Amino acid sequence: MPKLLSVALISGLAIAMPLVGQESVEARITKLESQVESLLWQLDQVRKIADDNQFYLRLSDAAEVDKVILTGKPNPKAPERYGISNDRHPIRIYCYTFVPKGIDKSKKHPAVLLTHGGVHGDFGTYHVHLVREMMERGYIVIAPEYRGSTGYSKTMYESVDYGGLENDDVVACRDWAVEELPIDPKRIAAVGWSHGGMISLMAGFDNPDKFACIYAGVPVSDLLTRLGYHEHSYTEAFAAKYHIGKAPVGDVDEYRRRSPIWNAHKLKIPLMITSSTNDRDVNVVEVEQLITHLKAAGKTFEYHIEKDAPGGHSWDRIDTTFARKARQRMYDFLKAHLGK
Repeated sequence: MPKLLSVALISGLAIAMPLVGQESVEARITKLESQVESLLWQLDQVRKIADDNQFYLRLSDAAEVDKVILTGKPNPKAPERYGISNDRHPIRIYCYTFVPKGIDKSKKHPAVLLTHGGVHGDFGTYHVHLVREMMERGYIVIAPEYRGSTGYSKTMYESVDYGGLENDDVVACRDWAVEELPIDPKRIAAVGWSHGGMISLMAGFDNPDKFACIYAGVPVSDLLTRLGYHEHSYTEAFAAKYHIGKAPVGDVDEYRRRSPIWNAHKLKIPLMITSSTNDRDVNVVEVEQLITHLKAAGKTFEYHIEKDAPGGHSWDRIDTTFARKARQRMYDFLKAHLGK
C-alpha cells in the first residue's frame, strides 16, 4: 500500500489519494484537461456526422445528396510543420451538393450557393426545408462549409477568418461546382442569412462575374456597429489570436475592410435585402446602414424590412405559413434573375 497524503471528497464519498508531489498532480490535471478538450472536439465531429446522415434520410427522395472535400486558400495563421510554409499548404474545406433527381444532366441548370451563418456554425439540417424548396424550383443547391465551421476539428475551427478568407472559400466551392456539376455558370445566386448573408454580399461584391444575383437575409453588415451593441464575449471571439487578433479599437480599418457597408460601392449585380425590426441577433440598425450606404453609392437594389415579424432573427426561414409566404419574395427574385 502506498503511503496516503490526503482524503478527497467526491460525490459524498471519502477517497484516499496516494502521496504524489505537487508538480505531478499539476501534470496529471493538465493531461486530463487536454484529454477532455480532445474528447469535446471528437464529440463535435460525432454530432456533425449524425446530422449529415439526416440529410440523406430526409432528402434522398428528391435529391442526389453528396458532401465533397476541396481546397481553399492557405491559412496564414497556421503553425508551419516540416519546413512546409503556409503558402504551400491550401486549407481543406467541405461542400454539400444537392442535385434534384431526374434533371437532364446533359444540360446546364441554375444553382443557389447557400451559405450558413454563425461566427462558428455549420450547414445543418435546419436548412432541409430550404434546400427542398429550392430544388422543387429547379435549382441545384451548393452549401459550403468554409473555414471556421464547426463539426470538423479544432484546426478547422481556429482557421476562422470572419469577413475575410471565408469569402474566398465559398467562391472556391462555386468554381468547383461549375466544373463538376451540370451548372450554368451565368445563373448562380449567392444566398444566405445572418453571417451567411454577409458572406453572400461580400462574395457578390468582389466577384460580380461569378454570380447572377445576391439575396441577403438579416445580413451582418457592419462589424464596428455590431461589436458596439453585442456583449463583450463577442468582441473577445474576434480578438482571439487565431482570429483577427485585435479588438476594433486596435484596428478600425481591418474591421471596416470586412464589413459589407464599407464595400457597398462595389455592387454591380441585382440584390435583395430583408430584415425585421425585432431581430435580437443582427439588429435592424445594421441593415438600415447598409441600405443607406447602397443608396448613397447610387445603387439599384430591392429591400424589405418587416415590422416585428414572428420568429425575429429567423422570421423568414422557419416552417410557419407566415415564413413560407415571406420566402416567396425571395423565390420571385431568384426566378427573375436565374430563370425557372
